[in-house]
Amino acid sequence: MADDFTFSITEHIGVISQGKGGWQVELNLVSWGGREAKYDIRSWSPDHQKMGKGITMTKEELLSLKDILNTVLQ
Repeated sequence: MADDFTFSITEHIGVISQGKGGWQVELNLVSWGGREAKYDIRSWSPDHQKMGKGITMTKEELLSLKDILNTVLQ
């Protein structure tokens, strides 16, 4: 596995929660390795140079998640 990879936060959408040391769980549009940006939920350091584990989804997957959450939260 390569030690270096590229990413670019193309759009900051919102903060879901804030943790220790200023780290925040965020929803962003992120381009990984120069590919098309996808929706991404993960924790980020305050300077956005370090990240925690997360999940990356297409728009269709995010819409499916929205539908599921709408049924759970009624």
